[in-house]
Amino acid sequence: MDQEILQYVVELMARLGLFALVLVVSPFAGRFLPYLVQQVFRLLERCGAFENHAVVYRQTVKPFQTSLSLIGTFSFIALCLNLLTRYEDLYNFVGIFVYSALSISLGWFASRVSQKIIHRSVLSLVHRWFGEVSEVVLIFETLIYVVIVLLGLVIFAIGLKLNLVALGTSIGIGGAAIAFAAQQTLGRLFGTLELYLDRPYIAGEYIRVNFNPYAEDVYGRVEAIGLRSTKIRIVAQNTMMIVPNSTMASKNIENVSRGKKIMAMLCLDFPKPLREDEKALVTQTVEQESKFFWGFDKANTRIQYSTEAINTRARVFFFITSPSENSLELRKRLLDLVNRAIAQKLVTHDLRFAVPEPTIYIDSPMSL
Repeated sequence: MDQEILQYVVELMARLGLFALVLVVSPFAGRFLPYLVQQVFRLLERCGAFENHAVVYRQTVKPFQTSLSLIGTFSFIALCLNLLTRYEDLYNFVGIFVYSALSISLGWFASRVSQKIIHRSVLSLVHRWFGEVSEVVLIFETLIYVVIVLLGLVIFAIGLKLNLVALGTSIGIGGAAIAFAAQQTLGRLFGTLELYLDRPYIAGEYIRVNFNPYAEDVYGRVEAIGLRSTKIRIVAQNTMMIVPNSTMASKNIENVSRGKKIMAMLCLDFPKPLREDEKALVTQTVEQESKFFWGFDKANTRIQYSTEAINTRARVFFFITSPSENSLELRKRLLDLVNRAIAQKLVTHDLRFAVPEPTIYIDSPMSL
């Protein structure tokens, strides 16, 4: 019996001594990880992945060399911690410190890398998509940090050989309870995400939206889009309306600022002075022929006459509105068809005319 105890103590001392040696050697082993990454870059350079591996290493890995060394150090210690697996209590006690340090070093490295990626790439991408850098970056960055913390907890649990199924079940139950309690808040966050992805409006634009079917539409200028709500400055009242983003995401929104409007002017020169009945006939013909084409009606058509001693000039104004450039080009083509139809109809009434110049298009501001 004494021999077994002596053998147990000797083996324990040997393993502890070997583990102590590992602790001494681990900083040197940790420095091997950046060197290994550099060798991988050199191999990729030989394969033609990039031209100069030293420049790529200096720009991408060099700022995180200290973090990589710490990860290599604690990974080496965690690997050699298996020397103490026979002594469960000792293994769990030492493992708490080792895997805590490993999880923290991995989380620190991942957070620094993600922060650099966000500041270099994501900010420019958000600025190009949304026109300004706003709270959507904070949402994205917070989600990344939450994922990093969860991965650190998983690594810690795996190192200590904890039951991940039971841990996941408890986290799932707690998460479901939190989600149920914060259902309204989560709905607003998802509404904010939908607004940022769909972009029905941005700050500075004028919109028209109806919140009550029995009341008039709300018309105003978007002052700001926050994480929780949208602020709208109501026109003519100069009051601020704060609407939850989840409500805005579920409404039909008319974006007035994005509408395009041009004025098309067509000149018709008649070789004789027109009588009042002939002017009325020209007006009636223009209105009748234009209403058969989509987007040209009586409300968007104006006619002016200037009569001289030997001739009469009729100026026909068409106001064309469109939400996009492509649709605007389609309206211009339809306007050519309208002009041809008007010319053919007037010829049948023996009202001949000449077009001294092509149709003139003038940008006209939208009525706000």
